[in-house]
Amino acid sequence: MKDYNYYIYIMASISGTLYIGMTNDLGRRLYEHREELVDGFSKKYNCKKLVYYEHFANVIDCIAREKQLKKWSRRKKEWLIQTINPEWKDLGEEF
Repeated sequence: MKDYNYYIYIMASISGTLYIGMTNDLGRRLYEHREELVDGFSKKYNCKKLVYYEHFANVIDCIAREKQLKKWSRRKKEWLIQTINPEWKDLGEEF
């Protein structure tokens, strides 16, 4: 059986705006955010720093998690980020 890779991720701007997204190629998607190749929320608010991500092998689980996180309060999202990235470093260099 083939392994599949899906990710939910949180990008942050310098001002602190958060963007939650989902992709099957995190490296490519980070490049698109940083180079402002796709119009939309993350481009408008300059969200270029990867501060959190989760990996999934199943797309249904990944979509469900993305929807769950988008419903969370900002405070809860910040708590989640701080569980793995307390200094809010850019995790994008891993990709």
